[in-house]
Amino acid sequence: MYEDFVAADRWTGEPQHCVWKGTVVAIATRHADATDIRYAVNGKPVWIALPNMAWIEQKKSNGKVITDYLAAQAAGRFLKQSIENGYDNGREIYTMSVAEVLEQVAAVMKEAGHTSDLPSLPVINDDAHPAELDFKLPGEPHTVADEI
Repeated sequence: MYEDFVAADRWTGEPQHCVWKGTVVAIATRHADATDIRYAVNGKPVWIALPNMAWIEQKKSNGKVITDYLAAQAAGRFLKQSIENGYDNGREIYTMSVAEVLEQVAAVMKEAGHTSDLPSLPVINDDAHPAELDFKLPGEPHTVADEI
């Protein structure tokens, strides 16, 4: 879905390869009442800020929760639309409104059908070997992280 996709820039027509990189609660990192979803767009970091109030409004409106996977997909869908619509391309951070988050969440759920059908994150290449990963797996005696 939207964890790894290509969108064409509206103004240049150039492909923009977007890859989900992480989700961070922005309360700790930038003292914002938001959850930041990080993407790499052609290798450059782009953050999509989702206001935490959207989680509350979602629960109030239909009794369902926004999962981490769903938040990442909604942010990715928003990013794709932003690129394709030429919305101030080149920014490092985009801030979504509560209404935009709820709209994107509804659209992603309509596409996916159910939260169990959303891709789990992070996506790890099946061909990757633990020594290539930058963290220690249980039972692994040595990793790249040990050398840093």
